[in-house]
Amino acid sequence: MKPNACSEMEWATRVELAACYRLMAHFGVSDLTYNHLSARVPDAAHLLLVKPSNFMFDEVTASSLLKFDFEGNPYQDSPPSKGGAHVIHAGVLQARPDLNTVFHTHTTANVGVSAQKHGLLMISQHAMGFYDRIAYHDFGGFEFNLDQRAPLLESLGNKNYLILRNHGVLVCGKNLPQTFVDHHYLEMACRAQIAALSSGTEVTLIDEKVCKRAAEQYQTIDPKQAGGKDWPSCLRLLERLYPTYRD
Repeated sequence: MKPNACSEMEWATRVELAACYRLMAHFGVSDLTYNHLSARVPDAAHLLLVKPSNFMFDEVTASSLLKFDFEGNPYQDSPPSKGGAHVIHAGVLQARPDLNTVFHTHTTANVGVSAQKHGLLMISQHAMGFYDRIAYHDFGGFEFNLDQRAPLLESLGNKNYLILRNHGVLVCGKNLPQTFVDHHYLEMACRAQIAALSSGTEVTLIDEKVCKRAAEQYQTIDPKQAGGKDWPSCLRLLERLYPTYRD
């Protein structure tokens, strides 16, 4: 059910964000009630949407998403925003007006890569889109306190992708479909890396010149940077299996 005082633009963003949560759950991205995907409210740039802190990804619907300002003040009957939703998501969206979405996840694969000193290796085509585009942030404890925001923002800089060492990843973007697709590719790259290194044999690194060219090619796969052909197919999957995401 569409909340009161919710514009059509906000409702469309709510539906897309709920879709992202459900798709993540479907593809095995889950850490109980932890992690968040957030989106800036398109016609109120100082506000963001995020799931309730006690929800798992597969419970989220468009109307269940919560709205906060960057100070953590709620725009519904709920406690103020805190923890990762406030420290990380509100912090990034406030500091980076060029970004509209922030995805923070812990998966077995991306946590595994985050713990490897060399970080993401250029050993798969899925990794190519992130060549020379990933920043790294050293673990400083759980992001419960605001004093952890500034170091994270400094590490992210002007990049859209951040590997949180010994922790997980941050994938940011201008719109939800493309951020979802980018996260999918990064997750596939991490899974491939863990699988390759687990064999104990020497891996082949892709030549830097090829990496640079492939990274440029990745940007042309979806010229509008809006999820390309994958996003409509993902929505069809949701309509078949989890149509309640739109509620």
